[in-house]
Amino acid sequence: MIRLNINGQEREVDVPADMPLLWVLRDELNMTGTKFGCGIAQCGACTVHIDGTPTRSCVTPVEAAAGTAITTIEGVQGKAAQAVQAAWQKMDVVQCGYCQSGQIMSAIALVAENQNPSDEDIDAAMDGNVCRCATYQRIRAAVKDAAKTMRA
Repeated sequence: MIRLNINGQEREVDVPADMPLLWVLRDELNMTGTKFGCGIAQCGACTVHIDGTPTRSCVTPVEAAAGTAITTIEGVQGKAAQAVQAAWQKMDVVQCGYCQSGQIMSAIALVAENQNPSDEDIDAAMDGNVCRCATYQRIRAAVKDAAKTMRA
């Protein structure tokens, strides 16, 4: 059994230690907000926070996540999460929506740390988060709006 802290709740799973965290979340725990995109940590759809750091869950063995604080899109909360969620709606970022949980997880981590990000800061923080619909300009605008909310 592997003990995990997910969204503030202790969970135990009986899975192979090398099973990717993504599959534990989706297939074992029925937490489907975190998406499978590429399986090789290149697209960002599977992004979760591990101890506050955006992490690709598709390549993270579940045993590596034991003893950490895992936050999924279902469990985000706080000022940064609220600011990003409101900005995403205000800027009408979502098109197909498939990448959005990963995009939002990366954006929350960014604005929690940097309330005045430059375009370069945003590009660096969101690097590897692929949006097939190419809403990158709206994503950047939403991150800036969320950061402005954080400064207020």
